[in-house]
Amino acid sequence: MTLRRLMTLALGGYLMFTLGCGGDSGSATSSSSSSTPSSSSSASSTPASSDSSEPAADAPAAPVEVKEGWGTLKGKFVLDGTLPNPAALQVTKDQEFCGKHNLVDESVVVNAENKGIANVVVHLYIGRGDKAPEPHESYAEAASTPIVIDNDKCRFEPHVLFLQPNQTLLIKNSDPVGHNTKIDSVDNPAFNQTLPSGAEIEHTFVSMERRPAGVSCSIHPWMRGWLVIQDTPYAVISDANGEFEIPNLPAGTWTFQVWHETAGMISKANVGGKAETWRKGRFEVTIQGDETNDLGTLELAADLFKS
Repeated sequence: MTLRRLMTLALGGYLMFTLGCGGDSGSATSSSSSSTPSSSSSASSTPASSDSSEPAADAPAAPVEVKEGWGTLKGKFVLDGTLPNPAALQVTKDQEFCGKHNLVDESVVVNAENKGIANVVVHLYIGRGDKAPEPHESYAEAASTPIVIDNDKCRFEPHVLFLQPNQTLLIKNSDPVGHNTKIDSVDNPAFNQTLPSGAEIEHTFVSMERRPAGVSCSIHPWMRGWLVIQDTPYAVISDANGEFEIPNLPAGTWTFQVWHETAGMISKANVGGKAETWRKGRFEVTIQGDETNDLGTLELAADLFKS
């Protein structure tokens, strides 16, 4: 009886021990299951944490408020770096007269004192099929005034000039030797005319030229110039200090194009200390009426002018 009782007690203890271990195992499983959602929650919060560490997306720029009227665009082209001094031109014809003028290459003209770049063209860009804006009344007189290019001291003066279709181009020869003026236009009939000493001739172009047209003299091959022919009066050529100014532009956001005979369409510039890329030489600017919209100094790298 005692032995049976002892065996019963032992069996009961064993069962209690086994059930107790099974309960611990279930508790661990439950703990593991509860940790899974916690781990999942932590993972889903990671993107939120990552997003919060990144800079917030820029809010859409507020529309620029444009002041109506007519405004002025101005700026100054300056060379960033150095270039060799202009090379002397080889005078091979009429040396007695042409050889005494110390002619030099004018394809890049930089002011030695302030590094201003001359002969950079800036004009309002008009896309194909687009209509140019109506110009300010102040341009009416200029449109009817002849533009002069002179064969002067065996070079073209000015070296680069601007005119509009149907505006008269007056070609002169102020030299005591004969010259020939050849204009390599694309959208207008070719022009090639000999001018004796003291002669002058008028010519007009019926269409604009998408790119400046080269001017040369077949008699004196070193002579070179350029004509900028645009459908709008809003064009300018930088002066000896690299400065340019286009007055009386209509208020609004406009595209301008920049060209130079050596650099071509200017694609890069440093504007106000910030590097900018101008696709096909074009940049946008908002003209405010009754204001001078000053671009400041526009630095052009010397590498742009190295052939």
